Amino acid sequence: MNIRRSKHFKPEVSTSSLNDIMFFLLLFFLIVSTLANPNVIKVLLPKSKTAQEIDKQQINLTVTADRRYFIGQKEILLSELEAKLKESVQGIQNPTVVLRFAKSLNIQDLVDVLEAGVRLNIKMVMATDKSAIPGS
Repeated sequence: MNIRRSKHFKPEVSTSSLNDIMFFLLLFFLIVSTLANPNVIKVLLPKSKTAQEIDKQQINLTVTADRRYFIGQKEILLSELEAKLKESVQGIQNPTVVLRFAKSLNIQDLVDVLEAGVRLNIKMVMATDKSAIPGS
């Protein structure tokens, strides 16, 4: 006596809705990744082996390879750098300016900005790229 089922149950997983879910996840991560990096001015930073984190309120000063100056996202002229820096740090106790200099700029460009910081008594630190160093 053969008591076997003639039809075997084959489990199936419906994957038709997974395409929609994957699309929404991809869209979500693309939007979030653009919001995660507020510094959208692309500058190739010099490299360093050590890093220091800053806890204070900071102001970003970016100088691109073609010598364009930005405080935050606003472009300024070199001639108005000191006045704009003074305006930016007004009301901030112990202000810190993060210098984001392009790797290709010369030392004199850095000294020009540092002199403005010394005259205004502002602490300035230079941002570097540690991610490209092996072992970091």
